[in-house]
Amino acid sequence: MGEMVDPIQLKDEGNKHFQAGEVDKAIECYTKAIKLCKDKKVLAVIYRNRSACFLKKESYTNAASDASKAIDVDATDVKALFRRCQALEKLGKLDMAFKDVQRCSTIEPKNKTFLETLRRLGAEIQAKLKTTFSTDSRVQNMFDILLDEEMDKDKKEKAANNLVVLAREDAGAERIFQNNGVPLLLDMLETGKEEMVLAAIRTFAGMCTGHKARTMAIIHLVGIDKLCSIMAVDNEDIALATSDLFQCINDSLTGGDRRIYGKEEALVLDASKDLKSILMALLEMVASKKVSGHGRDQALNLLCRNVPRKDKKDHDHSKSLFTVDHGLKKILKVCGQIPDLPDQLPMTENTQLIASVLLDKLWDDLRCDPERDHYREVCDEYIKGKFDPNDMDRNIHAINALSGLLQGPFEVGNQLVGRQGIMEMMVALCGSEREVDQMVAVEALIHSSTKMSRASFIITNGVSLLKDIYKKTKNEKIKIRALVGLCKLGSAGGDDYSMRQFAEGSTEKLAKQCRKWLCNSAMDTKTRKWAIEGLAYLTQDADVKDDFVEDEPAMKAMFELAKSKDKTILYAVACTLVNCTNSYEKKDIMPELVQLAKFSKQHVPEQHPKDKKDFIQKRVKRMLKGGVISALTVMVKADNLLLTDQTKEMLARVFLALADDAKDRGTICAHGGGKALIPLALEGSAIGKIRASHALAKIAAVSNPEIAFPGERIYEVVRPLVSLLHPERDGVQNYEALLSLTNLAGLNDKLRMKILKEKALPEIEQYMFEDHDHIRQAATECMCNLVKCKEVQDRYLEDGNDRLKLLVLMCAEDDEKLQRAAAGALAMLTAAQKKLCTKMTLVTLQWMEILQRLILHDQPQIQHRGLVIVYNILNSDDNELAKKLIESEILEILTVIGKAMDNPKRQLVIDVARTCLVKAMDLGLIKPFTTPS
Repeated sequence: MGEMVDPIQLKDEGNKHFQAGEVDKAIECYTKAIKLCKDKKVLAVIYRNRSACFLKKESYTNAASDASKAIDVDATDVKALFRRCQALEKLGKLDMAFKDVQRCSTIEPKNKTFLETLRRLGAEIQAKLKTTFSTDSRVQNMFDILLDEEMDKDKKEKAANNLVVLAREDAGAERIFQNNGVPLLLDMLETGKEEMVLAAIRTFAGMCTGHKARTMAIIHLVGIDKLCSIMAVDNEDIALATSDLFQCINDSLTGGDRRIYGKEEALVLDASKDLKSILMALLEMVASKKVSGHGRDQALNLLCRNVPRKDKKDHDHSKSLFTVDHGLKKILKVCGQIPDLPDQLPMTENTQLIASVLLDKLWDDLRCDPERDHYREVCDEYIKGKFDPNDMDRNIHAINALSGLLQGPFEVGNQLVGRQGIMEMMVALCGSEREVDQMVAVEALIHSSTKMSRASFIITNGVSLLKDIYKKTKNEKIKIRALVGLCKLGSAGGDDYSMRQFAEGSTEKLAKQCRKWLCNSAMDTKTRKWAIEGLAYLTQDADVKDDFVEDEPAMKAMFELAKSKDKTILYAVACTLVNCTNSYEKKDIMPELVQLAKFSKQHVPEQHPKDKKDFIQKRVKRMLKGGVISALTVMVKADNLLLTDQTKEMLARVFLALADDAKDRGTICAHGGGKALIPLALEGSAIGKIRASHALAKIAAVSNPEIAFPGERIYEVVRPLVSLLHPERDGVQNYEALLSLTNLAGLNDKLRMKILKEKALPEIEQYMFEDHDHIRQAATECMCNLVKCKEVQDRYLEDGNDRLKLLVLMCAEDDEKLQRAAAGALAMLTAAQKKLCTKMTLVTLQWMEILQRLILHDQPQIQHRGLVIVYNILNSDDNELAKKLIESEILEILTVIGKAMDNPKRQLVIDVARTCLVKAMDLGLIKPFTTPS
């Protein structure tokens, strides 16, 4: 038999072989037919048939390829589409297979095979997605990438960072731990590459968060010394990440993290040994030369956060006592370092001030006199031990350590300054030929003159000395410190105009020099910082305040320095801003007491003429124009112990002063001031939180809260505002808090629920009974927005209270704003709860008269609310009540309003009146008006 040359015959022959199960012969026939065929449609059928053969042979790539060629000719070829779907499914390309069978079911919607395949593939895709994104497979995938030595750098780093994200989920953290992840993370640490080290440290932090058992295991597998050596490296990011890891470890071991992780918690051994080891290791780091400045800062930060008690009611302060015994001298050693001398400990610009903060916190945590005496003795012994007539470096180390104490527990430092020989040593060092001696001595003089009595002593004995240094030295660093000493002494009288220490004009000259140095960008930040220190003292004088805010370059220079990495500057900047805005605490002086004091020849403080309100307002405007808000927002973000509660309180006072004029509040919001106030209102001293909350209330009362506090921050504002409703807060705070809560409650249900969750409702109800008209009106307006919540409606449904009666009676008040708010609340309540329509008529006999008064009101807004209440009563399913309403004069009023000509200004009122009449007709209470035939 000769070879066939007809493609149709070859196709038919191939079909016969396929039906007989001879797949290879069928493929051979179809392949020959493809080579000979010129007709596209026939060729598509042959490709489709050969695709079926390849499916039988499980050659899925070829099957998909042939089916695609058939589909290219005819896109609606369901057989080809389904065969490609089958092939793609086997190749694991479920999403592509799903698209093909989707097209099949669109062409033949009743085909059960297509529908079943569509359902099955949909389920498989969901299962695959779940598996792909499940924590287990993700962890395994990250490990595979990290263990692959041939994998490129970018993919490894991306995998390492993904591990950090996974470790934040408990399931992911446990999977990393169980999959032998700790050794792998240690290998990442050994690479020494910053990205890998950071990823490993952050992964460990996630694994240690809130899981005591896993934390203890990691400590023993990694080692405390290893973690300390990593924190000691000269890399700010790595030191900070390791510090965060230590904090997570501490929280988990001390129960600082309250999350519950099941039965394994009970199996964990006592963690006190590990906590003690960590404390010892951190104390060793404090005075070690092998530790970088950043590492030392973080060790001191960790001690500040975790050694002193957070709650003074807790009697256990053993960690503080242990630190005093084993670490106080190490901390004093840090305070005594002189960066200008050789062989000193590596430090940052913040190190010594953080050490002073730690000294202060330890002192504050002591509970009795014997403990404080021991603290003083250790300090005294350390400083005495450093004095050496033959070694000037040891002497200035002792004086610098004393400066550290004066910046921390002032009481201790002040007592030591009073010891025989100390002040004489400071004076002698001022006269030294070495500039470093002069610098240390001048700084010590500045810090020791904080108390008025000490300042008086130095005014008598040290002013000439400081003036001498200022005039003779050519070193700018010493000159500026001497100037600050003079500034501090010049401001010893505070803002009392009658207690000026220096001659008229002297303080202005000092301030002018400070401003000059402040604007000198060629100077280093640390030296310019001292210029701000000087202004912090001198701006207590109103002439200096005015000159400073008028000097725009100086003001902007200070704002730029406030944004720098040197956080030791925060307090001085905050002091200067408080002085310029006059936002410090001022006691009200009774005129009678002033007369009495004058009669008895006692000193009476005098106010400077430029400290009056109009001058303060001008200064505030100048500061806002100069960019004070952007500086404040950066200062608030400082994640540093140097942003103390006292500094936070001062920043809150400044914000409140800046927000005093409603016209300026938009500027504050535009520069991020609203967001910056939230942390100040939630953390800090009691007074600071109140001032920040009040500033928030001022902003939220007149601004669009969604713009002032974007995103989720808007929900964080509620708690500070609710805190201002406390009876101990003053009337202005109550009023502005109610206004701002009204604003928030009008936005959405989630915010209304947040206000209720913060237990604000009882306070708001209480203020609705307030005698003060403005507060009562604000509380009623707030309630008007809150009645949309079912929880509030339920309170009005409860028996045994006068809530509803008060609301009804308020609708009869002469105050139109109060009347409008009460009528609005009543309209919404009666619309939401039909039972309240009946209850409203039972709480007072005057309800009908009040309702008539509302619907006859000349204000359309109030009239509209009254008409809505009428409609709600007609719609309340209480036919007797509806009948009573229509039989009264209300029908006549409704008719008059309803018959009125259309009027755009009153159209809403007219429409509701007409709706009421239609409802009355529907109820059969009135008949439609008809004309006689």
